[in-house]
Amino acid sequence: MPGLYANHDSRVPRFRSLSSETGLTRVVADLMAAERESCELLLAVARYPDSGQTERIRTLGAKVSDWDALLGLAETHRMLPLLYLRLADADAAAPAPIQERLVAEYRRSACQNLANAAELIAILQVLERAGIPAMPFKGVVLAASAYKDLMARPGGDLDILIHLEDLPRAMPLLFERGYQPMRESGVEEMTAPPHWYEYPFVRPRDGIVLELRWRLGLVKDRYTGTLGLDWAWRNRRTTLLAGAVVPDMCPETKLLMLCMHGAKHMWSRLVWVCDVARLIGVSPGLDWKHAKAEARRQGLGRSLALGVLLAHRVAGAPVLRSVLRSFQRDSTASALADHFAKNILDMPGAVPTGAVPYSIQLLGLRDRVRLFLSWNILRPNERDRATFRLPAPLYPLYYLVRPLRLFRDRSAR
Repeated sequence: MPGLYANHDSRVPRFRSLSSETGLTRVVADLMAAERESCELLLAVARYPDSGQTERIRTLGAKVSDWDALLGLAETHRMLPLLYLRLADADAAAPAPIQERLVAEYRRSACQNLANAAELIAILQVLERAGIPAMPFKGVVLAASAYKDLMARPGGDLDILIHLEDLPRAMPLLFERGYQPMRESGVEEMTAPPHWYEYPFVRPRDGIVLELRWRLGLVKDRYTGTLGLDWAWRNRRTTLLAGAVVPDMCPETKLLMLCMHGAKHMWSRLVWVCDVARLIGVSPGLDWKHAKAEARRQGLGRSLALGVLLAHRVAGAPVLRSVLRSFQRDSTASALADHFAKNILDMPGAVPTGAVPYSIQLLGLRDRVRLFLSWNILRPNERDRATFRLPAPLYPLYYLVRPLRLFRDRSAR
């Protein structure tokens, strides 16, 4: 993939103590070769299973010289369970110590996923008995529905979408299960400040982190409308999770959610690309017409195009040719997909270049016009205030500071 290994010069100073320029060149070349091997194998692992990568994985596995680098890269991109499974399926050789580490990491992740699944099922049952609608998303539910294997993807935190008005009733139920708020304010009155969109909890005895959310957003509320439980609930399905039936988003809503989440974080993890590819692969009846119409209605048209194009180019997502062509006609989405495909392993989260900030590039013409007419883009935020510390009487000057900061910060956050 062009440009995938093009940014290693910054690593050169680490070897300046070498006595000869030839030695320096050799070490850097060896480093780049080792990283190239890791990158190529991890990209092959990320490809959709039906894309004929088994033999390629076996061949690339035999060429890996720095397994530590590979495992480190896989851990960064939350790909260790999938790496283990794909290597095993391909019968790829790996040194015994590496095999032991992979097995240990896989078992650790599996145990965590089973614990998360059991706890999620219990919490959903508690909320249901209390008459609180709740929609789990990402994590173990995504592994079960999109990967069809609870162990193939790290579970992470428990994410549950609820209505904001149900937060005061939901919090005591979590306290009874041993959870503690991870935020100090809002605990006594069991409410959340207006700018919050989630409330995180942790259970000290086992470290499980749970987040109650009532709003899904692209980057910032000023750039797009917010989506909540009503949006995800109306077309809900169910998924079998560890033997229990749990509510789940329909494939079209889930696809938009995954593309929105990946775009928000500038596709800085390979697993997020795999998520989209796997979901498309297990959803042959996906209603693309509905997905695209809903994306346009919610201001997510370009985020959807970007996510699908990236999943196809990097992970071999089996996208209908007509759908793919329609997304390719969006030159901005196609250029953004090229950027993230080239940088996802070398410089994950690298901000796209260009005169227009990334978060504005994600918007279509109608949403851009609406944004600029509202002047919300010029409303200062915490990052602006952190850039220049001004006394309270001079706060209006932040309206001048923000355009200058946006000119330097292409992410426009």
